[in-house]
Amino acid sequence: MSSDATVNDSLAAKFATEKDSPYTRWVAAEGLDIIAAHYVPDLRKVDLKPWERRGGRGVFINHEATRTSNDCYVCEIPAGGALAPQRQLFEEMILVLDGHGSTRVWNDAGGEVTFEWGPGSLFAIPLNAHHQHFNGSGQKAARYVASTNMPPVINLYDDVDFVFGTARDFPGRFNGEPDYFAAGGEQKGLLLDTNFVADAVNLPLIEAKERGAGGGHIRFAMAKGSMNSHISQFPTRTYKKGHRHGPGAHVIILSGTGYSMMWPDGEEPKRYDWGPGTLIVPPNMWFHQHFNTGTEPGRYLAFKHEAVSLRNNQGVPKAWISRRIGGDQIDYADESPIVRETFRKALAETGQEPEMDAAYEAELATLPPKQ
Repeated sequence: MSSDATVNDSLAAKFATEKDSPYTRWVAAEGLDIIAAHYVPDLRKVDLKPWERRGGRGVFINHEATRTSNDCYVCEIPAGGALAPQRQLFEEMILVLDGHGSTRVWNDAGGEVTFEWGPGSLFAIPLNAHHQHFNGSGQKAARYVASTNMPPVINLYDDVDFVFGTARDFPGRFNGEPDYFAAGGEQKGLLLDTNFVADAVNLPLIEAKERGAGGGHIRFAMAKGSMNSHISQFPTRTYKKGHRHGPGAHVIILSGTGYSMMWPDGEEPKRYDWGPGTLIVPPNMWFHQHFNTGTEPGRYLAFKHEAVSLRNNQGVPKAWISRRIGGDQIDYADESPIVRETFRKALAETGQEPEMDAAYEAELATLPPKQ
């Protein structure tokens, strides 16, 4: 069975015109490419093209199977320069990859806030607020990666002037509050309600044993938007439980070294090695699993839209629930033998051994019976 259900050219030709969309045409009109891969080894080194309208360089990253949910793009701000101001009727979350600088955010009513950022800073742009990014260095370019829910918005209206030029404030989202981008925020269970994280690489996390192998987790509610993003971390010589969910998750490695495995149901997993800056984009409902083979905790940020998180009637993401009771998470006890064997061999290459016995044992206490 083909992993991407490839059909013959004759059938594909019948749907060729439907593959195009207002969103893909807009990206092309911006003079930029869309990387359709579900694996990018290093976002800090990915090739960019001049982005004339914005005054920087950029590239979009959007797997074809997820192109109608949300997207991801990398943008570079030239040394000593700034991007052109922009406002937009879609949401955007930004992670700074390299460089230091500042961002000015304002609305038509006169509210205005400016804040500074550096490597690892994470923040969100309020809906339809004017904003402009400035590079604080005169010698080096600054680079960030962002995720937006632009594709469905562009596809719905098919009117660029409306999406980027509507004079409408949303004071419930942003009203020029002086502390809008202050670090901190309110913790509500796993959810951190904040608009700015100064250093996502070292942000304290909350225990989340349900995903396996110890470690921590934190979820974000930013700029009162619908982007459903989170950070997870897990110890060295351990791995998370395999799971699947809807399309559009863009998983960015913040620290550590290791690999991920991805596969559609019924097929053998494929391995993708990672380190800081790697991007993994699991296709729609593909199982995926993350493995730490390095000497420090592995941490990643997953940019997502809420539609990714299929939930049960209690509001719990099915990716956190055992397949034995109808969820989309694979218990350690049910994983393929290739998972443990691949992990053991990967660690052996650097003279290490797995530290998974405690995780296997802890699972037994709450393991649902097999149906």
